[in-house]
Amino acid sequence: MEKLVVTGPTPLKGEVTINGAKNAAVAILPATLLIDGSCTIENLPNISDVKISCQILESLGAKITWIDSHTITVDSTNISTTKAPLDLTSKFRASYYVIGAMLSRMGEVEVGMPGGCKLGARPIDQHIKGFEALGAEVEVAKGKIHAKADKLVGNSVYMDIVSVGATINVMLSAVLAEGTTIIDNAAKEPHIVDVANFLNTMGADIRGAGTDMIKINGVEKLAGGATYSVVPDQIEAGTFMLAAVATKGDLVLKNCITKHLESITAKILEVGGKVEDYGDSIRVYCDKRPKKASIKTLPYPGFPTDLQPQMGVVLSIADGTSTINESIWESRFQYTDELNKMGAKITAQGKSAFFEGVEKLYGAPVCSTDLRAGAALIIAGVAAEGVTEIYNLEHIDRGYEDIEGRFRAIGANIKRVVED
Repeated sequence: MEKLVVTGPTPLKGEVTINGAKNAAVAILPATLLIDGSCTIENLPNISDVKISCQILESLGAKITWIDSHTITVDSTNISTTKAPLDLTSKFRASYYVIGAMLSRMGEVEVGMPGGCKLGARPIDQHIKGFEALGAEVEVAKGKIHAKADKLVGNSVYMDIVSVGATINVMLSAVLAEGTTIIDNAAKEPHIVDVANFLNTMGADIRGAGTDMIKINGVEKLAGGATYSVVPDQIEAGTFMLAAVATKGDLVLKNCITKHLESITAKILEVGGKVEDYGDSIRVYCDKRPKKASIKTLPYPGFPTDLQPQMGVVLSIADGTSTINESIWESRFQYTDELNKMGAKITAQGKSAFFEGVEKLYGAPVCSTDLRAGAALIIAGVAAEGVTEIYNLEHIDRGYEDIEGRFRAIGANIKRVVED
């Protein structure tokens, strides 16, 4: 069993180069299945979710060539099967993007029910609603999703709730459909824009990504042949920004799009941190105890649910009582039990949590309950007094590349060890 051993407290100082966005990469990779040819993708994060995505593509007949640790060429000319391996697709949530892409390209697909972090109910009803609106028949049974369509035809699809996954999946399924598809009440996250930009680079006709109405004019084929670079990771950048505040550090984050970070920046300023925006990089520093704040997670451009646990660490040591209202996932507060083991005073009730700020945290053995909770516990360990041992690292490795090496480079006393 692997664990991270963190000894604190340490103020984090230095520079961090932000990697490509996990949430964009795991949607762009299935989108390559739409291309009758090859393409090159740059700035891929080297994480387990990306590696599993590549294995799924290869199992379907795509040929993948690694140019370097962050660049691949995908040739989807010879897709040989419509059945994705259930053991792989059930490992993480974003495997469901294979449905939209394969339905559009091949007219049929079978995948396992998607897995991923246990954040509460994560239904795919909006995805299915979109596929059926375009003419597909979808059956969910025995842990599998089977979708089939003789022909997909464009239609109007209204999202009953703002769903990033459903927006992307319907967009994928509509690219090669006959006629025009309009997605109303669409999600607006940066990685949705990135997937649309990727597809347009390959020959699609998608308009309005980043607004609440996306229009997809179906095309006969995507020819590929182009190179595309994945957008910088908004959540990774936010993670390091909040780490600087929690540890009373001073970090410069390079290769980021600061426009995507405005909701995080606003809350950092509210709790007393300092932010300097340089356009493609950002400096965050803090030399005092954070102040209390109230947070509500919302779809983009609101405060991201994927940064809620990291913000929770900041509020756990803030001066005063803070609140977080979680509007996306009902089980996102599992990490608060782990922070309480470190001396935090957090009361979580349903979709709300109350943080009675303590002056300091103390090292303790803790377990990563999901991907972003794992990142939050690393921040807590760096800020805490003493030794923190973090278990369940498979969650963290899904979304953060060489997390211990990157924290060590900015001053953290952190190492990965194998425990019998």
